[in-house]
Amino acid sequence: MSPSVAAPAFFLAVVVILVVCRLVCLVAVRLGQPPVVGEMIAGVLLGPSLLGLVLPGVQAAVFPEGIKSLLYVGGQLGLVVFMFGAGYEFNVRGVRGSGRAVGAISLAGTAVPLALGIAVAVLGNRWTHIFLPTVSPLVSAAFVGVALAITAFPMLARIITERGLAGTRFGSLALACGAVDDVLAWLLLAIVLSLHAGSTGPVVLAIGGAALFAVVLATVGKRLLARVTTSERLSGDQRLLVTMMALFAAAWFTDLIGLYAVFGAFCLGIAFPRNDAAAAVLAKIMPIGRIVFLPLFFTYSGLNTRFALLADPKLLLFSGVCVVAAVAGKFGACWGAARLAGEPQPVAVRVGALINARGLMQLIALNVGLQAGIVSPALFTVLVVVALVTTVMTAPLLSWLDRRDSRRYADPVNPSVVIHRDLSAQGLDS
Repeated sequence: MSPSVAAPAFFLAVVVILVVCRLVCLVAVRLGQPPVVGEMIAGVLLGPSLLGLVLPGVQAAVFPEGIKSLLYVGGQLGLVVFMFGAGYEFNVRGVRGSGRAVGAISLAGTAVPLALGIAVAVLGNRWTHIFLPTVSPLVSAAFVGVALAITAFPMLARIITERGLAGTRFGSLALACGAVDDVLAWLLLAIVLSLHAGSTGPVVLAIGGAALFAVVLATVGKRLLARVTTSERLSGDQRLLVTMMALFAAAWFTDLIGLYAVFGAFCLGIAFPRNDAAAAVLAKIMPIGRIVFLPLFFTYSGLNTRFALLADPKLLLFSGVCVVAAVAGKFGACWGAARLAGEPQPVAVRVGALINARGLMQLIALNVGLQAGIVSPALFTVLVVVALVTTVMTAPLLSWLDRRDSRRYADPVNPSVVIHRDLSAQGLDS
């Protein structure tokens, strides 16, 4: 497809995506789900699982093969911008003095689902044959383990932001643990890719590059950003330009070393100055990235999902087993680790519920595995089911916990105020 043909096709696809996402989001919100869940479901509906099944001609006309790469790039823009904002909103003070809890929860939330995922994959392949014959069973099983160990960090950040949990103890703790979990998971994914390629290069590059990036950003980068945002010689547009250049450079570098672009964006957001000029820059950047470009990623993933494969009873059963292993490995392990680290029960259970969501980052990892030739279409679909279920269950579970605790803490006259005040005394709010 030539650029002159791809451009108008891309514009039409974006219009369709945005309309469908808004409609599905309205339904999702009415059902108590955050809008991001609606965008995730909309992406699947626009793929071969529904639109391609019911109206294959329409699906092929709206999403021809030539624009998939354009949708991917547009989705990356949305992810990078959103994670930059999430890093900026990250409450570092909320987790100060919590190194022991963050370390314990992150370790448990990575090791337990990794082990369960490997075990489930090995056993499941004996009766579903989900592994590709051209890929080592060790690599395939390890990939499933890593996929279950991943936390949907960007989606977690968005759920926390949309529900107003950014200033709470459990919100800040979950965000910190989610960040550590995903760094560990991406390092593990680099190891899996190294095993598949028969080289140690990706692992060395990821670890060495991450250390270099952290040092440069914490020293030179932070000072330069502070000077840019406070300089009276620069206009608002110039500050915006420099910020976007820094953002894309950070995304490029972390993607280059194998830790994915969103981590560079998130780290830059943490290092970004907290002043009025910086806030004004974010106010210009965030809406277009979150509202326009982020839904493109969900559609790109949906185009690679084929739920028709679940018509096989064995594969459907295997999907259920994977969901159970995923919830037990993340929710159960993180809750238990939080309690052992001394966190109150209300904090521990909410941390487990939040970190259990996998949606966005698991979709990213699945696309990496698909492009690397590690994941079969059947395994891709099974793990998309895991991503959907563990993400969709997050909001209802949090709402149920709030209702349960409201009966304990609420005042009939002004329940919301008293709930927050009393839960703060229990360690829920930072």
